[in-house]
Amino acid sequence: MLDQVAELIREVAATIVLPRWRHLATDEIDQKAPGDLVTIADKESERALTRGLTALLPGSAVVGEESVAADPSVLDRLGNGGAVWIVDPVDGTNNFAAGKKPFAVMVALLRDGEPAASWILDVPGDNLTVAEAGSGAYRDGVRLKTRTDDPGVGTLRGVVASHYLPERLRRVAAGNATAFGQVTKGHHCAGYEYPAVAVDEQQFALFWRILPWDHVPGSLIIREAGGMALHLDGTPYRPTDSERGLLIAANDDIWRTARDTIFPDLSIL
Repeated sequence: MLDQVAELIREVAATIVLPRWRHLATDEIDQKAPGDLVTIADKESERALTRGLTALLPGSAVVGEESVAADPSVLDRLGNGGAVWIVDPVDGTNNFAAGKKPFAVMVALLRDGEPAASWILDVPGDNLTVAEAGSGAYRDGVRLKTRTDDPGVGTLRGVVASHYLPERLRRVAAGNATAFGQVTKGHHCAGYEYPAVAVDEQQFALFWRILPWDHVPGSLIIREAGGMALHLDGTPYRPTDSERGLLIAANDDIWRTARDTIFPDLSIL
């Protein structure tokens, strides 16, 4: 099924998403909330993925970003047993709508609440990253293994996605992040940030808002590549979690270095 889902994602990206990149009409872009865009490509991509995924796995349910936006009760399916697909039809929609990179299509499969497989297609880059629980993570067929050393805080590169951080935490994070070799606010596309840690383009990323379609696919990839995806208090990330932030890193040592550098006093969390 890994290959079948990959083929479906590539087909949807090639026939629905990519043709509309830099060709969206004004009336094909809406706002779900201030600053939170949705396009005709998001909606059509999710419909096509939903049809294809449920055909591949009859009886499965789907939790898609746009279906939840239309009906928040759809999110309750994450707590159900059986097979549940999580779909982000266009991750990085604001980039996509602005005609910029990166953006991605992401899918994850839960079985009885546990991530079983995930797929992230970097659409403009045409890179496909896939993970299967217990079987590793691969990018374009090449197995991924995260780095195993900690080169020290002064050389680490990473992301602190501060937009959704509470103000008190944002100030602390901004002040402490200067200790790293390089820190950015990210690319506004989780489908870019997770593989970037897996291939050592960066070594960590901190997120606060952790919607399942943004983070379930990538967190499985990171874990299967040898990295860490934990809440800031060190507890495991679960698909039903929506709070407490999420820190991903190439390995346990880098995770602790990044966490303790950004928030040395955990009592403020």
